[in-house]
Amino acid sequence: MTSPRRPLPGRPAPLHPRNRHKGSYDFPALMRTSPALRPFVAPTPRGNLSIDFTDPQAVRALNRALLALHHGVRDWDIPADFLCPPIPGRADYLHHLADLLAEGNGGRIPRGATTRLLDVGTGANGVYPLIGFKEYGWHFVGSDIAPAALDAFGRTLAANPDCAAAIELRRQPDPQAIFAGILRPGERYAATLCNPPFHASPDDAVRGSRRKWKNLGKTTGKAVPLLNFGGQAAELWCPGGEAAFIERMIGESRACASQVGWFTCLVSKASNLPPLQAALRHEQAREIRVVAMAQGQKQSRFLAWRFG
Repeated sequence: MTSPRRPLPGRPAPLHPRNRHKGSYDFPALMRTSPALRPFVAPTPRGNLSIDFTDPQAVRALNRALLALHHGVRDWDIPADFLCPPIPGRADYLHHLADLLAEGNGGRIPRGATTRLLDVGTGANGVYPLIGFKEYGWHFVGSDIAPAALDAFGRTLAANPDCAAAIELRRQPDPQAIFAGILRPGERYAATLCNPPFHASPDDAVRGSRRKWKNLGKTTGKAVPLLNFGGQAAELWCPGGEAAFIERMIGESRACASQVGWFTCLVSKASNLPPLQAALRHEQAREIRVVAMAQGQKQSRFLAWRFG
């Protein structure tokens, strides 16, 4: 079992070596690729180009440009108030997952349509399937409980026929289920991945938003949006927060162990790892991993387990 690595004091931790988003954003190239980004870009007090990361429209325009420039995804968009995740961190999850899959493949990353993954809660943005297909040729099933999210992601797929041929969308009919109702008899997946709802309540989500605004230097009396990266209720919170959601996922995973190689899920709070690892031992998982990731000073990780 691995432990989350930490950066050296005062030094930001690097993104994965294969991550196309290492280093500073190339705003001139991004604006050439996606002119709609231009109105949101301005010099910082230090003279560098940037955007206002508390502006959901600016973040959405940046994501559209990043996906177009680095991954060849055309006309990506999401409706207002849906989760608009930072692309570099999401790409890192996929690259680290690729390394995990390579361990069981003679050290070679499996590529192409024979490697199938399930993205639990794919959302309107569909970032994991889009990048996973473009980087590795993987095929995906993306599940979600919200028809509006699947419809929005479906519009992006319609604009990218190559992605549409590799990504299937399925609606989860039971809000309390994760794998049941999505996995079909005889299907086999190399891995599942998930960006779980982190917060335990709407109030918890708002408090998280205020902390982010304070960290970004936005401490005026200006009204605070639910989160600076947006998000619908099911994307942001569930009773018990991420720990309860992942414990439910662990409980369900035992029943479909024969269909999945690795189950994985982001864990935003390191303090949630010990009880989740205990739950996995209770379910008799054969192998448990904690895969460390980082984006600058922000530490993250995903939990991976398999039954063998």
